[in-house]
Amino acid sequence: MPVSLILSWAEMLLRWAHVISGIAWIGSSFYFIALDAGLAPAPHLEAGVKGESWQVHGGGFYRMQKYLVAPSFMPAELTWFKWEAYTTWIFGFSLLVLVYFFHPTLYLIDPSVAPLSPAAAVAIAALSLAAGWIVYDLLCRSVIGRDRRLLAAAGFLLLVAAAWGYTHLFSGRGAYIEIGALVGSIMVGNVFFVIIPNQKIVVADLLAGRTPADHLGDQAKQRSLHNNYLTLPVVFVMLSNHYAFTYGSRYNWIILAAVFVASFFIRHYFNTMHAGLQPDWRLWPAAAVPLLGAFALTLATQAPAPAVGAAPVPFARVAQILHQRCGVCHAARPTYPGIAAAPLGVMFDTRAEILANASRVEAMAVATHTMPLGNVTHITPAERATLGAWIAAGAKP
Repeated sequence: MPVSLILSWAEMLLRWAHVISGIAWIGSSFYFIALDAGLAPAPHLEAGVKGESWQVHGGGFYRMQKYLVAPSFMPAELTWFKWEAYTTWIFGFSLLVLVYFFHPTLYLIDPSVAPLSPAAAVAIAALSLAAGWIVYDLLCRSVIGRDRRLLAAAGFLLLVAAAWGYTHLFSGRGAYIEIGALVGSIMVGNVFFVIIPNQKIVVADLLAGRTPADHLGDQAKQRSLHNNYLTLPVVFVMLSNHYAFTYGSRYNWIILAAVFVASFFIRHYFNTMHAGLQPDWRLWPAAAVPLLGAFALTLATQAPAPAVGAAPVPFARVAQILHQRCGVCHAARPTYPGIAAAPLGVMFDTRAEILANASRVEAMAVATHTMPLGNVTHITPAERATLGAWIAAGAKP
């Protein structure tokens, strides 16, 4: 049995598990932030209860209450929400290792960005995740962490700095995946190192008859809220590897920063709505502005049109370039190590396949230079220009 086929199956199953776990984690995060925001005080509530919320779902009614710190007793059964976060990160990191760390030349390294060795690229990619969490955690525990707005600004600058650094070290696709892995690691770090430990201390205090400290719940709430606002950027990064015009742009880190800003505004709109407040409609145009800016930057990345009157490009020359530079992966029988089948089913073996995938060639090899991955086949600027001229002239057979 081919090893490449086994690895492809492992990648698919890990990706599937990662998405399923992520859905569960995102769902619980969104639900509990909305629940917390929608709690209403009532005169009949016992002392120490922040508020309650009545909900209906699946044909039944639910009465939810939240204690400011903890109840005066320990319930017989307590449901913990942690494995959604842990499994999402475990499957995601395993996928990062299997795809990006095992094939750094393809997915992490771009010699035109930085001449990294495979070992150096993997080391930087792995260690930066831990470093990012440490810096973020220190920010939260510092004087800056006492001011919610100042901490939000500092956290945003940290993410933008990370995005800038990654895009100046790795390929565009690798950089985007790394920033996603960094944000995901910060989020699961919040759960593993702060939220769950604080809750365990509260439980231990209750069992021992002690009154839990107020700051434990405040810390956990702060990190939980951060996770809520960071969710949309992570989802964007997960989807972005299907759209090379984002990570393949020379302005890729600015595009990512714009998406961060837009997603924060969108999330804030819904959080205020769940809190029963009048949502500020201005948040939508505020979110549209950075997204329009990102769109403009992708337009600025497009390759220039060929000169008027340029000689037509023979199809035979186009086929030769694609067979030589792209055919090692995009063929019925790929020859590149670790590639079991043509990615996305795109092949350049025949005239019909080349013509059918001309738009993909334009997007990936001409406009953004994201293919070949890591330029492992050493396609030249002149060859990219030849492909662009052929496409601009109508991609004729």
